[in-house]
This record gives sequence, structure tokens and C-alpha cells, in this order.
Amino acid sequence: MPTAENVSSKEMPVEDHSRGASYVTTAELGRAGKPALTPGSHSLQQERKMSDEDDLEDFEPDQDDLEKEDDEKETEEGEDDRKEMEDFSEEWMPNPLTEDMMKEGLSLLCKTGSGLAHAYVKLEVKERDLTDIYLLRSYIHLRYVDVSENHLTDLSPLNYLTHLLWLKADSNRLRSAQLNELPYLQIANFAYNQITDTEGISHPRLGSLDLKGNNIRLVTGLDPQKLISLHTLELRGNQLESTLGINLPKLKNLYLAQNMLKKVEGLENLKNLTTLHLRDNHIETLSGFSKEMQSLQYLNLRGNMITNLQELAKLKDLPKLRALVLLDNPCTDESNYRQEALVQMAQLERLDKDFYEDDDRAEAEEIRQRIKEEQEQEAEPEHDSEVDQPSI
Repeated sequence: MPTAENVSSKEMPVEDHSRGASYVTTAELGRAGKPALTPGSHSLQQERKMSDEDDLEDFEPDQDDLEKEDDEKETEEGEDDRKEMEDFSEEWMPNPLTEDMMKEGLSLLCKTGSGLAHAYVKLEVKERDLTDIYLLRSYIHLRYVDVSENHLTDLSPLNYLTHLLWLKADSNRLRSAQLNELPYLQIANFAYNQITDTEGISHPRLGSLDLKGNNIRLVTGLDPQKLISLHTLELRGNQLESTLGINLPKLKNLYLAQNMLKKVEGLENLKNLTTLHLRDNHIETLSGFSKEMQSLQYLNLRGNMITNLQELAKLKDLPKLRALVLLDNPCTDESNYRQEALVQMAQLERLDKDFYEDDDRAEAEEIRQRIKEEQEQEAEPEHDSEVDQPSI
């Protein structure tokens, strides 16, 4: 059985033109029909130009709200399809990854770390009905791996791929996303599996983690001391009952739609969070937001159970909140819903799909001023009565 040590020293003989092998000597490169690539660091920004950019999911906090909603609807439909397939699941016959599949799936020729040889660093073997990827233990120079839409239950062979930058393992039968620490991994997609927890994820350069459409009830094991680069966490369509355990100060984008949440808790210290999706949960109160969430700009609470407009006052301490979505909450049936929201949050620019106009802002400011005067008048008699009381 090959080990990481003896595999790393192997090279293809010059006369072998097969793409199936992971290595090619420098002498063969000219005959391989692929241009030489300048070696670089393990930066995904650099490597992305050499890979299929369409494979990368784009999480932009300033996307148009309508596009976000369409994306979430697609997620709902995808989850329904996945669950329907699980209901009719069957035991699949063993179907391991083979050398022939490797020959077909390998691409993107790059220099190895030593600069003395070349290796194919990208592998796509999606939709192959695979049940075993043991063979990947030998391909230690792989940087981009797509094993999505198979029947995999074990990803442990990936522990040998210490140069891995990008992993797509969605739509398999995984029950865990646990792997050894991969020092260069930056994007990981484990969506639509059967994962029940978030343990064993500790990759220091991981920036985007996708776990949507799984069976996670509680977030545990996400250590902020290890996940020092994580900026996007996708947990839509799970069974989360609490937001505790997401204490990741570097987080910018958090997607928690379509879960079983009743309130927000444990997110108070996410000072870099700019986008928070909480659509289609069971949230009744807006407690749990704090002024420490100083970067939050977009908050989606559509399809929850907020009935009292006074709950909006709990969001007024969010200094950068610009866009709020509250559609399909009971409170939106109130006739003064839009006005009350702007009275409570003067910095708000957009509510649901509509932007506020200057006239709306002027009217809201008048109401705020009137409320302030009334409060001051109510406080004056109390002050006078305290002064008039005779001393004993």
C-alpha cells in the first residue's frame, strides 16, 4: 500500500502520456499538450484563475433581496427532493473509485512544491455512484476535489491531501464532516448529506463552510481559536433549535433559514457579521441582538412569528442595519408597520423589497420628536412632585 512518503517521490516515465497518473516529469510537459504554469502559494485567490470559477459559490452580502429569496426557494425545493430520495433509499452496491475514473477526472496541470515535477491538481468525479474513494490516498498533490452527488459515507482518504484548497462533497451519505486539520483548505461544501453534528472541523484557512440540508440540531465543536478565517457559514435547512455554539468572531455571513429556531442567542459578540438569514423559523422575539453586532447590515426574518411591532425596538441599537426583511410575519398586517419600523430604526434604508423615501423619513422624524416631547412632559410632573414633598 503506498504511503504519503513513497508516493510523493513518484514520477511518470517520460514515454507515458496517460492523464491518469498524478505526476508528469518536466521533460514530458511539452508533449502533454498543456502549458506550464508558474508555481505559486496556496492562495485560493491565485488558484481560482486556474480552476472553474463557476464551481465556486458566491456569497455577497449586498445581493439584491429578490435574488436571495429565489435562492432560498431553490434550497427548499432541493431539500424536499433530497428527503424524498431518502425515503426511497436502497443499499448501493460497492463501487470504488478506479484508476480509469481518475484518468477521466484529472485536470489542471501544475508544478509540485519542489518545482521539479508536475501534477494534475484538480479532480472531478461527481455523479459516479461512488461508495469508496480510498484510491485518493495516493494523489497527495490534489488541490481541488469534487466528489459530489455520489453515495459516500467516508471521506477519511482526504486526510492525506494536505494541499487541498477546495472540496465539494455535497449530496452524498455522509454522517459527519470530520477530517484531520487540512492546513490550506479554504472552501468546503458538505450540503445535503445526513450530517448530525459540526464536530471535527478545524481547518485554519477555511473561509466558507456549507452544511445546509443536513440533520444538525445543535452547533458544537466550532472552535474560534482554530477556525480563524471562517467568514461564511451556511446552515440552512437543518433542524437547529438554538443558535448557541456559533461564537466565531470573524464570521461575516451566517445563513440559518429553514430551521426550528424560536429565538436568537449567543450571537451577541459577532462584531464582524454583516449578513444574517433567519427566514422560515419560529422566532417570536427579537431579543438577542446587541450593539456589539456593529457591522450587521442585512437581516432577513421573513416567515417567522413576530406579532408585536414593539419588538422592532430591540433592533435600534444595530448601528449599520440598512436592510430588514419581515414579510410573512403577523406584525406586517398592522397598518402602520412600515412607519413604525422606521421610527424605531432611523438608519434603515430598505424594509422588505421597498426603499424608504425622503417623505417617509421626515414623517418618522416628526413622530420620534413628538414621542420624545411626550416622554419629557410625563417626566416633569414626577420631578415636581418630588420637589414639593415636605421634608420630615
